[in-house]
Amino acid sequence: MLIPPPRPGRRRTRRRTPAAGALSALLLVSACAGPPGAGASGTRADFRLSAHTPAAKGEINSFSWALYAEPSTLDYISAFDYPQNMILSNVCESLMRWTPRLTVAPGLARKATHPDPLTWVYDLRPGVRFHDGGVLNADDVVFSLNRQMNPANGSAWASVFKNVGSLAETGPLQVTVKLKRPDSQFPQYMATTAGVVASRSGVRAAGQNYGTSGSLDCTGPFRLGSWSKGQSVELRRFDGYWGARAKSAKVVFRFLPDSSARTKAMLGGEVDGGYLIPTESYTALRSSGVGTLSFGEGLSSVNVNVTDMRGALGDVRVRRALSLALDRRGFVKTGLSGAGTATSSLTTKAAWAAAPAAVTHAAFGGLPPIRRNLAEARKLIKEAGATGKTVTIATSSIGQDVSLLATAVQAAGTQIGLRVRLKTIAPNAFSALFTDPKAREGIDMFPETYYDSITDPLDLLSNFRTGAYQNYAGYHDRTYDTLVDRARATDDPARRLAIEAKLQHKAAEQALWIPVAEWPTAVFLNKRITGAPTTISYLYHPWAADVGAAR
Repeated sequence: MLIPPPRPGRRRTRRRTPAAGALSALLLVSACAGPPGAGASGTRADFRLSAHTPAAKGEINSFSWALYAEPSTLDYISAFDYPQNMILSNVCESLMRWTPRLTVAPGLARKATHPDPLTWVYDLRPGVRFHDGGVLNADDVVFSLNRQMNPANGSAWASVFKNVGSLAETGPLQVTVKLKRPDSQFPQYMATTAGVVASRSGVRAAGQNYGTSGSLDCTGPFRLGSWSKGQSVELRRFDGYWGARAKSAKVVFRFLPDSSARTKAMLGGEVDGGYLIPTESYTALRSSGVGTLSFGEGLSSVNVNVTDMRGALGDVRVRRALSLALDRRGFVKTGLSGAGTATSSLTTKAAWAAAPAAVTHAAFGGLPPIRRNLAEARKLIKEAGATGKTVTIATSSIGQDVSLLATAVQAAGTQIGLRVRLKTIAPNAFSALFTDPKAREGIDMFPETYYDSITDPLDLLSNFRTGAYQNYAGYHDRTYDTLVDRARATDDPARRLAIEAKLQHKAAEQALWIPVAEWPTAVFLNKRITGAPTTISYLYHPWAADVGAAR
């Protein structure tokens, strides 16, 4: 699994070594018109998106869940990846809450008010109990958020708080946040792990062991039970929960790093379900008869991250040419097993849900074409004087969504006169591409699947601001930076999204990353359970509390 950099909104990939002859397979796919049912938009008709699986009909004693990796810690300030957040979303709660439809709702804060552009006031629910018996108050909130802000703690979410001037207890159940400058993103992130509240006394009592043993002392519908290192972690229902009672008395997360082992465990009934389904397992799970494979909105886009513009990719014509030559529909058919949508947009359409129709039209109208145009791509390569030049893309046996995309880029480059070299990175080292500049040396680009942690296009588009963490290629444009700053400072969603539409087009014109596809979330449930949300809300929503008996 790729591990993202220590900040929110990144994504990882997974799985097995691709079959030999992948390049030949991709070249054959490139000659096809696209997957069955694909129209001009690249949308397939054989999978449907929903927000939920059917509601549970009753309670159960327990259910088991497949997880591709074991977290090194469950300390909320370190929870930036799938394994931590998939567990923690059921144990620790935030001031606000993501819903299965990816909207923001009250969480531990019953109300959030915004009296002026630099102030947010959070009024807390009364009588909320921590797992170890204490009662939530404003002091716990200030303490928990300050842990995220303290540079000595190395929080994965520290950047969320960069515009926070002060946090203050302004009543027993009220916290006031003063911003140094207007920040439209901060309140949205309070529905993520950035806004988690834990007991001050519990965290201090645990000391250096917090997150690795004992209680997490949060407020969610489940509390941390036993943790068998290397094997599983258990959650037990918290009967003192302020909200609706969890339908299962226990949840067991089993750590199954091998993708084929995870699939076999689901098919054989050793585990009851799982998210992050290997794309190469879709067909087997769909046709197994032992359960249901469902899809929901993932706010996830598959891209080629351009990491170095000092070589051939420094010429925008070369980047545009690769985009024009890439067989997006072929990749969706092979790399995503047909469950995806080819796109030339860096952002997903769902990220624009709050935008007026005219703004959405402006954001997506006039983007580069999805369909391939090899003649135009060859012309651009020739104009750039790049014929025969070499570019290097990283690949890995992490999963077919990585390996086949890298191979598709190689196929596209070969057909337009570039030399595209594949550099194989070991699965356990692929994560270093996100965090270590030395790991990216000699690499011009690599496949990346990016998910938004909030339903706002700026989560992705801000990556191209000067100095941004994922601006690996060092792109610099003062106009772009100004637009990012204006969008962040604009509270009104319609006005902000109109600015972000301009950012989308500037990023597309410069081909800063090469967009490939939108990728939905997949969840498998066997016949004994139901109720899990299908969307990526499981990262910050107590999804396991809704899982119960299917019959």
